[in-house]
Amino acid sequence: QVQLVESGGGLVQAGGSLRLSCAASGRTFSSYAMGWFRQAPGKEREFVAGISRRGGNPYYVDSVKGRFTISRDNVKNTVYLQMNTLIPEDTALYYCAAAESSYSSTVTSRQRYKYWGQGTQVTVSS
Repeated sequence: QVQLVESGGGLVQAGGSLRLSCAASGRTFSSYAMGWFRQAPGKEREFVAGISRRGGNPYYVDSVKGRFTISRDNVKNTVYLQMNTLIPEDTALYYCAAAESSYSSTVTSRQRYKYWGQGTQVTVSS
């Protein structure tokens, strides 16, 4: 089992940046593909970005391509989401999640993610 704790959320003006972090503990962090999801009020939780166990093959939902960057540090057991040029539509509760996968695969299906953090709130004001 792995425990995930997100941090780095907050209130930012449109056009600003935030960097989310997700610290993992428990089983070996590098055993899991990692992903970031978000859920806005009244909406379903949606996939935002994913990264493979080795740290390659990043994948993004179209709405954040070119603005968000996912990365991971398997020594520090942490995955990051750098968010630039934020817009009000990015406002949501952001979750990190872990999925079992092959070494080079990125997981985009929400159903495959087994472990979830509690979330960190991101609010973008216009």
